[in-house]
Amino acid sequence: MTLDGAGFTLSEHLEDDGRPVFLNMWASWCPPCRQEMPDIDAASDSHDDVKFVGIAVNDDPVEAAEFATSIDIGYTIGFDEQGAVAQDYKVVGLPASYIISSDGIILEQVFGSVTEDDIDAMLDRWFS
Repeated sequence: MTLDGAGFTLSEHLEDDGRPVFLNMWASWCPPCRQEMPDIDAASDSHDDVKFVGIAVNDDPVEAAEFATSIDIGYTIGFDEQGAVAQDYKVVGLPASYIISSDGIILEQVFGSVTEDDIDAMLDRWFS
């Protein structure tokens, strides 16, 4: 489930939309996650050619939603209440970010905080 009440699945997105994805795993209780989210939001504003998705993992959905809403995040926010997404992506710590090609291939992963400049550099490396 996503914050806007819709849903998001990578396979449907890639089939219907086709844009590559910047995926960020985060939690409201994680200080580095909270710190990087405004940078991710800023990067999402300047990269319309990439779909930005944040997934709250190991988190209370209400607290995660309240935090994302309080800082006015504009990109898609979802909730991994069962831990399946984090397990599938082999998350070893938060925050964790992934660049996923339009073919569904993980091109790059980063464990730890990212800045807007980091994201710009990653996207330029893969999609310029």
